[in-house]
Amino acid sequence: MGGWAIAVHGGAGVDPNLPPHRQEEAKQLLTRCLNLGISALRSSLPAIDVVELVVRELESDPLFNSGRGSALTEKGTVEMEASIMDGPKRRCGAVSGLTTVKNPISLARLVMEKSPHSYMAFSGAEEFARKQGVELVENQYFITEENVVMLKLAKEANSILFDYRIPAVGLETCSAGASSVEAALQMNGLPISVYAPETVGCVVVDGLGRCAAGTSTGGLMNKMSGRIGDSPLIGSGTYAGKLCGVSCTGEGEAIIRGTLARDVAAVMEYKGLGLQEAVDFVIKDRLDEGKAGMIAVSNYGEVAYGFNTTGMFRGCATEDGFMEVGIWE
Repeated sequence: MGGWAIAVHGGAGVDPNLPPHRQEEAKQLLTRCLNLGISALRSSLPAIDVVELVVRELESDPLFNSGRGSALTEKGTVEMEASIMDGPKRRCGAVSGLTTVKNPISLARLVMEKSPHSYMAFSGAEEFARKQGVELVENQYFITEENVVMLKLAKEANSILFDYRIPAVGLETCSAGASSVEAALQMNGLPISVYAPETVGCVVVDGLGRCAAGTSTGGLMNKMSGRIGDSPLIGSGTYAGKLCGVSCTGEGEAIIRGTLARDVAAVMEYKGLGLQEAVDFVIKDRLDEGKAGMIAVSNYGEVAYGFNTTGMFRGCATEDGFMEVGIWE
């Protein structure tokens, strides 16, 4: 085995005109989460524990779209989803439609470990959370003033808005401005304003070569209530097995169609590709016209990422001392 490795992401599809201070805030958060994971790995925590720990940290910070700071539905509420997978035995847990669970990733793990199921959603998942004694909060806890403003913008544009982190002040200089409407991207044939979903994820391989992956999100700004994306779907947004761990971000509908996360493991297993080769192949050949990104680790301590968007908030570190945090190519 090649030692431990960790990668984190805060979403693919970054607006090219995102203000510098926003970029710096994102890098600082990713660095903090990497250091948290590194410390845990140096303490010999299993990969699955490190994934949960890091994603909880991301969910607790309102900068990205998960937990506190999640995107709002068309009704102005938050519906969150998450999944986690432990590679050695391919155990998994997933949740959708959460409105009061403070850390969705931890409930996903409880589904994996404390229930006979792999996926729970909406009222049933909330009831399970209460029985498990997880921390619950009012839905208002997840809603930020900035997201309320961006939901208003999305409704005025009559579209699903991806990049709700673009500030209202100076909006005309960003891709969410009026000029973007003429060249709007499409999802399932329908227009969207901007491509920058900020789902969060973490993939880890520990010193024993055990891979794990987790993904958490609030979904799309102005999404229909009840919409489920790729993040909680094992094999699409999240996958971990003996060879690798993968977390995806981007256009959920395209990621679902391509079963993107599982495909990385599949081409490694069946085509004999290396980790970075597998990631590059899937991003290039499995997305059709979709936009997405992913992070991955292998059981040999390798780390890889790929995206076909303008950028992707990401960071990675390995046991040999390598560490990198970036946004653009």
